[in-house]
Amino acid sequence: MSAAPLRAIHTVSIVGARPQFVKLSAVSRAMKQARLQIRDQILHTGQHYDDTMSRVFFEQLGIPQPTVNFGIGSAPQGRQTARMLEAIEGYLTESRPDVVVVYGDTNSTLAGTLAAAKLHIPVAHVEAGLRSFNRRMPEELNRIVTDHLSQVLFAPTTTAIENLAAEGLQARALLTGDVMYDAVLFNAQTAGSRSSILQDLKLTAGEYGIVTIHRAENTVPEDLHTLLQAINNAATRFGRMVFPIHPRTAAVLQADIPDWRPAADLMVTSPLGYIDMLALIQGANWVLTDSGGLQKEAYFLNCPCITLRDETEWIETLRDGANCIAGSDGARLVEILNDQTRRARRAFDRPPPPRAGPFGAGNAAQRIVAALCDLCESPS
Repeated sequence: MSAAPLRAIHTVSIVGARPQFVKLSAVSRAMKQARLQIRDQILHTGQHYDDTMSRVFFEQLGIPQPTVNFGIGSAPQGRQTARMLEAIEGYLTESRPDVVVVYGDTNSTLAGTLAAAKLHIPVAHVEAGLRSFNRRMPEELNRIVTDHLSQVLFAPTTTAIENLAAEGLQARALLTGDVMYDAVLFNAQTAGSRSSILQDLKLTAGEYGIVTIHRAENTVPEDLHTLLQAINNAATRFGRMVFPIHPRTAAVLQADIPDWRPAADLMVTSPLGYIDMLALIQGANWVLTDSGGLQKEAYFLNCPCITLRDETEWIETLRDGANCIAGSDGARLVEILNDQTRRARRAFDRPPPPRAGPFGAGNAAQRIVAALCDLCESPS
């Protein structure tokens, strides 16, 4: 007598931005080894529409091509979210998945959550429980709404669990670890051999830093100009820095600060793919960033990080000085970099070995997929 076939479950993963593609890569890989057959349809909102911020990630990380790409593109917050909500609602009305999986804290996350919740489709939130406690950040509002509307909350750290408990959401929360750590472990070993970015940019490991700026609060023209002047000063004093420029930042420069010029040692490049960024981080003396994802990638790869914001959701990275807060105007930047230059240099020839820590042990995606199977098997 043949065994009964495994039940197939139908999920829809909603993504739209670079960090979400990285997280999806780990979860998608784990879905292929799930105890149940999972038919995952990838819905790309098109929030990041530039090839260097989107297509290259699917190609490099082996993510299945999106089932649909709405091509929403950039727009003011309300208009962008409304367009996404309308498109996602129409898609979910027809497809009726067992569960919708959303990632992180972008407008794509918010729109996917609202559409699914209004259609009474369960929502699972990967990277739940983050809080900056700064409600001026659009991402903070997106996180809060998403967590309160989701049926299952996949928390990457114990801090995230504590934040959810404080809001009465602990019963829906599961401590999984961080899928971005899964992704770094999977890709870092081969990034050095697969990427030629150091040769292409004529860089030597241990002789440069990295800068990224993209947050809404840092791309207000006057504030961006102040921050860029601080970075120019830092590059002049501390040596070459590579600045892969985000499309949002580039647009503000072109429209509102056309006279700004980078210092001689500030190398402005186009956005880079994930594998190139991993290789670049492994060889960098430090990272200056307002990106939450890059803060963690630097932490995972043992690269000192300086956060160009007034707070961070990832307080675990602040331990032992691995990440320092410089402020959104760069006022403390020189002071922190002076301190970094006095620290012992790390090895640049290999990524650090896997280790259990505040972000888990590298098996977050497997735990998430197992919980998705549990959710779909449980009685409604």
